[in-house]
Amino acid sequence: MADFEALYQKAADAIIESDEDAAIAIVKEAEAEGADLIELLSKGFSAGMREVGDKFGMGELFLPELIFASEVMKTVTTEIESKMEDGAVQKKGVFVLGTVAGDVHDIGKGIVASLLKTNGVEVYDIGREVPAEEFVAKAKELNADFIGSSALLTTTMTEQKTIEELVEKEGMKDKIKTLVGGAPVTQRWADKIGADAYCEDAAVTVKYINSLFD
Repeated sequence: MADFEALYQKAADAIIESDEDAAIAIVKEAEAEGADLIELLSKGFSAGMREVGDKFGMGELFLPELIFASEVMKTVTTEIESKMEDGAVQKKGVFVLGTVAGDVHDIGKGIVASLLKTNGVEVYDIGREVPAEEFVAKAKELNADFIGSSALLTTTMTEQKTIEELVEKEGMKDKIKTLVGGAPVTQRWADKIGADAYCEDAAVTVKYINSLFD
């Protein structure tokens, strides 16, 4: 069996360096060498994206670099998926994502959505200033696996508590995972309101989702 580790590393590097031309060229090289494109996506490109996310989380990369890498990842994921049969890429559930009512900040949410999509999660971004009822209604409509809410102000954090209460009331607690994030949000707050996970940033969110599928 051929060893494609060098190819996987090149794929990871292309993402880390946000080099779209190199990334597309690596897909073609993999095809020519008979490498499994799904393996290339998971062990190569996705590994690079995880490293980018980790570096961003540690403050070693800045927001524009994360965005550029995410765009390259989206392009290459689309390229590979177009060559695969339906169902070849592992799907990791449906995720309803939004910023809570009273809060207009959404740049962090956009990064979370982008990273989740490149990791096989079907994301429905329902926007900003979204009432708690709308999060739960959308999750119910889509039979979603996850609800992710972002609160950037201490005054809007209570909306996350309301989401938890509504999920409980609707009998969805055993069917759906709730994730909370945002500048003032903490693990202690997540524990207090009964959320399944506190996600400090986009990289942590992806790690949590991936851990459920390992």
